[in-house]
Amino acid sequence: MMSENLNDLQAFVAVARAQSFTKAAAQMGLSRSALSHSMRTLEERLGVRLLTRTTRSVSVTEAGERLLHTLAPRLDDIDAELAALAAWRDKPAGTVRISTHDHAITTVLWPRLLPLLHAYPDIQVEFAVDYAMTDIVAERFDAGVRSGNQLDKDMIAVRISPDLRMAVAASPAYLEGRQLPLSPADLTGHRCINLRLPTYGGLYAWEFEKGGQALNVRVTGQVTVNNTFWLLRAALDGMGLAYVPLDLLQPHFEQGTLVPVLQDWWPSFPGYHLYYANRRQPSPALTLVIEALRMESR
Repeated sequence: MMSENLNDLQAFVAVARAQSFTKAAAQMGLSRSALSHSMRTLEERLGVRLLTRTTRSVSVTEAGERLLHTLAPRLDDIDAELAALAAWRDKPAGTVRISTHDHAITTVLWPRLLPLLHAYPDIQVEFAVDYAMTDIVAERFDAGVRSGNQLDKDMIAVRISPDLRMAVAASPAYLEGRQLPLSPADLTGHRCINLRLPTYGGLYAWEFEKGGQALNVRVTGQVTVNNTFWLLRAALDGMGLAYVPLDLLQPHFEQGTLVPVLQDWWPSFPGYHLYYANRRQPSPALTLVIEALRMESR
């Protein structure tokens, strides 16, 4: 019975996770009508309703939730084992999906993975720029990248960068005729460029530290973005003060296109870590990615 129903069970998990027939059908390469028919057939065969359908959404019933909780991890394990069979091939192959930050892609992931991609043409890497605290298991990513202080305890983590230092900067044009802020509290009198975080639906509070004293400040201004590089662009265009990783600002400090502000309050954070679920054996492709990104011990 299992062999002839496996496709229907995989389809159920896809619909339950996506909460959408349209999205699940696109993921599986099926038509929406074919997927809907498979779900009706499965429900009839089991004699229980698994999904609640409305014109706008799809949700799992209590029975569907039970089946999903039991079935999904086992199907994921099967997928992982099938992917691991690539180790028997002459060359590692497959797609490695990584949920990450645009700054991490630019400064760490891309420079180190580019030689790997040239060396292993059968490996594909997919980056998903994400400022949310995404559940990589639920969203079916192979790995994620976060700062070390944001990692889930049940994940295997590999450090891939030194500690990160944040900094505040503004253009000479913006600062002309204005008094430099001497403490974070002075930011309330300045235009600042905000970053919106999707996980919390709110604006990021700028974090500062000096002499063991930590301080968070909520700032205001004309511009809000959801991307680190647009923070930098807006600062260069004179729209106010920006809170950005120091490594992105350093070349502009040297060129004089940006001016450092509040240097004695700039905080440091644990560096980027690549993390992945500890219940599955990494595929050969993911193993190569991990080793390419692993930060060498000093």
